[in-house]
Amino acid sequence: MKPSFYDASARQDSGGPSPVLGRRGIWNTGPRSPDIIEVEEQIAGLVDRSTQDLRVAWRELHRIGPPPGLSHDLLIRALANQLQERIHGGANRAKRRRLQTLAREFEKAGAGFAPGVVPKTGTRLVRQWRGRTHAVLVREDGFEYEGQHYCSLTVIAERITGVHWSGPRFFGLTKRASALVGAEAGR
Repeated sequence: MKPSFYDASARQDSGGPSPVLGRRGIWNTGPRSPDIIEVEEQIAGLVDRSTQDLRVAWRELHRIGPPPGLSHDLLIRALANQLQERIHGGANRAKRRRLQTLAREFEKAGAGFAPGVVPKTGTRLVRQWRGRTHAVLVREDGFEYEGQHYCSLTVIAERITGVHWSGPRFFGLTKRASALVGAEAGR
């Protein structure tokens, strides 16, 4: 038989967090240490602080100012994360190494995804569709199809097919996710 806190109708609003089921059962229903209570109070207090106060707290924590343009909400989230890491610990060495490896791969590739090929001005894109050949001319300011100017290949693909279709994919300028996975494995 399951305890009553699994049943939403048996729960009453206590104002505290809902129990969270972890691998070893409920982990946030027991007594909390004074350190955890203090961190929770500090996190709750972040919401009421001004952006300037949050920037000062960031400087105290990181010994450098926050990135320019960081919103009030993101400052709160980043500071709350740091406070939680102090109590619960941050990412272990293996995870940090993996993240650094992924970051290097991202920088090397220039992007985390393959945006496809960007055709040069003057390129002619040709596609067979239902027995008819469709040709699109790439211009500096967009694309030309059947003598008309278009800003998007997607609009052209929709005109040709009659349904929404990714223009770059329709004209073969992007790789499918499965092809990307195979290419990554072959590196």
